[in-house]
Amino acid sequence: MTTTLRRDLASWARTEGLTWVFILKALLTAFIALWLAYRLELPQPGTVLVTVFIVMQPQSGQVLAKSFYRIIGTLLGLTVMVALIALFNQERVLFMLSVAIWIGLCTAGAARYRDFRGYACVLAGYTAVIIGLPATLHPEGAFMQALWRVLEITLGILCTGLVNALVLPQTSSADLRATLQARFRDFAAFACEGLAGRLDSERFEALNARFAAAAVGLENLRNATAFEDPHMRLRAGRLGRLNNEFMVLSTRFHALHQLLNRLAATVEPTGQLVREALAPCLAEVAALLAAQRESLGSDAEAAEFAGRLAACRQELMQLIRAGRGRLAMQQVDEAGALDFDTAAELLFRFVDDLHSYALTLASLLDHRHAREDWRESFRPRANSLAAAVAGMRSSLLILALGTFWMATAWPAGETFTMTVGMISALASSSSNPKRLALQLTIGATGGALAGIATTCWVLPWLDGFAMLCCALAPTFALGALLLSRSQWSGYGVGLLVWFCLLSLPANLTHYDPYRLFNEYLAVLLSMTLATLAAALILPPNRPWLWRRLEHDLRLCAVHTVSGRIRGLVSGFESGTRDLLAQAYAFSAGRPDVQRRLLRWMYAVQEVGHAVIELRLEQARLPALSCYAESMPWRQSVRVMGRALIRLLIQPGEANRLRALQAVEQAIEAVRATPEPCAPQFETSPLRRLQSYLHFIRTSLLDPLAPWADALEPAPAPVLAHAT
Repeated sequence: MTTTLRRDLASWARTEGLTWVFILKALLTAFIALWLAYRLELPQPGTVLVTVFIVMQPQSGQVLAKSFYRIIGTLLGLTVMVALIALFNQERVLFMLSVAIWIGLCTAGAARYRDFRGYACVLAGYTAVIIGLPATLHPEGAFMQALWRVLEITLGILCTGLVNALVLPQTSSADLRATLQARFRDFAAFACEGLAGRLDSERFEALNARFAAAAVGLENLRNATAFEDPHMRLRAGRLGRLNNEFMVLSTRFHALHQLLNRLAATVEPTGQLVREALAPCLAEVAALLAAQRESLGSDAEAAEFAGRLAACRQELMQLIRAGRGRLAMQQVDEAGALDFDTAAELLFRFVDDLHSYALTLASLLDHRHAREDWRESFRPRANSLAAAVAGMRSSLLILALGTFWMATAWPAGETFTMTVGMISALASSSSNPKRLALQLTIGATGGALAGIATTCWVLPWLDGFAMLCCALAPTFALGALLLSRSQWSGYGVGLLVWFCLLSLPANLTHYDPYRLFNEYLAVLLSMTLATLAAALILPPNRPWLWRRLEHDLRLCAVHTVSGRIRGLVSGFESGTRDLLAQAYAFSAGRPDVQRRLLRWMYAVQEVGHAVIELRLEQARLPALSCYAESMPWRQSVRVMGRALIRLLIQPGEANRLRALQAVEQAIEAVRATPEPCAPQFETSPLRRLQSYLHFIRTSLLDPLAPWADALEPAPAPVLAHAT
């Protein structure tokens, strides 16, 4: 009984217990910050608490990262707004136009980056609104108001950071290590099932989408750990390398799995012979991965795994040679031999990538290591048009509501205009701005009810700070509970932010119910208009953006053909996954769209991966006459590249057939080239080139690939760039 109780308590502590810890830390932080704001006689204690609840995160690394970028965004917004006030303090129309343009730029930046840098853009936008709009009525006090806002925001950041670091800290570094271990265990099980032929298409698609989202999330988590843990900061290069190697690893396995599926689908006797020759090789790697599904839990185990992989590579080479000899004895034709060579090359490179990943993971044991020297970086991709639309939507809202304020001289017009700027900035980085704006509106409505009840019936009976804390605790606890649930966080932000801004008593409190009702009316009306705008003015979860992201996904493969080799692998791997993660989020609730996006993701990864390997192999070729630039096979490969670019920019049956013909001509040209005269080559580079070309051919012949799906022509500027 005692053992069961302990197990249940431990399980509760890892799940719901973390939620209660977060709520208690949020209450403690809020009351400490509020007490300091009153003691320091800051003019708006509500701004301090708004900062606390916006910065508050479950993990200390995320708090520090968010605080850092909040300060940057605040200082940037303050600087710009003070400059605009100095330029246009006598011209409200020009000032409002400048504010609208600045908010639009900040919103576009938030939609463009979607990480902590995007959060800095959000803060630069709505900090400018909070400081600038009140200054239009009293420009002579604008500079002092700006300084007070910076002090209030800094106090909130300091209180949040200290409490999260000192009271039951939950570190991002521990979460990062757990995420790395869980991700590899999941991948080991995934790859083991795939090599054994037990992976159905639905599970394959779901896991691929999850691994793509995990790669993007891990990069943000890695950046957060650098703020809290000096040991992880020393390993930042290796962690970035580890994420890149995992993406390469998953791409390689995807290519191998797709080729094995195509071989399994063929009914010709040659296909059966090729599968039988490959079976021992696949079984060797599957057995190695099966042992890692549960055991790889530390860096030391990764070092042992790397040793087993090194031995497996030697054994695998022997098995591949034996399989090739068996096929030669059975007199398999050239097409069958090429199928075997392509699958064997992919499998061997998959094991090689596994070995590199294990070595990097094992290197995390050391503070200093040679693998830390990593020059590549995760490069997210975002559609420029989508970011521009988000910025335009915010600018139009600010202009429309600001014009209404100036025309009517509404006393609450400042709050009316300020709220729409804040909502636009907060919703800009969401995949569904309408849903987030609606959540903020509902949360603010709850905050209005709580604020009116607190102001009218609770505050008049209070005496002292302790009683004030008791009165505010239920609202703060409810908001913190909502914040701890990602699907409800919008409600929590709406409840806490506007409750603190409008209902929290200031140092010099004025009991004015008329003003309170007027302010809340302005907030709710502004939020309603922002929600309608997000739903009606080119919302991102609509086909226009899906098509744009799909086009950007194809351009990633175009870049593998025409881009520079330096940084090509990391740019391709990170770009395709970031685009898929965005597109998947934007098309939530539309499985047909998600399935089409995944099909394009598979096609782009297959062709892009093969083209990159083809280019890297050509760059490594020794200086022999058969590899000279003037050789016919070089020209055939260049022609194939141009045909692939045409197909990727304008998919269609005619372009697919043209690309297929170019690939087949390149294969024949490479096959007709004599092998190197020097006997030192264990595996001919020309054979590897044929394998990559053959894989592109199988992808173009795949009936499930979307190559023949005709779409509208790509925009002219993109065509010019790609060509």
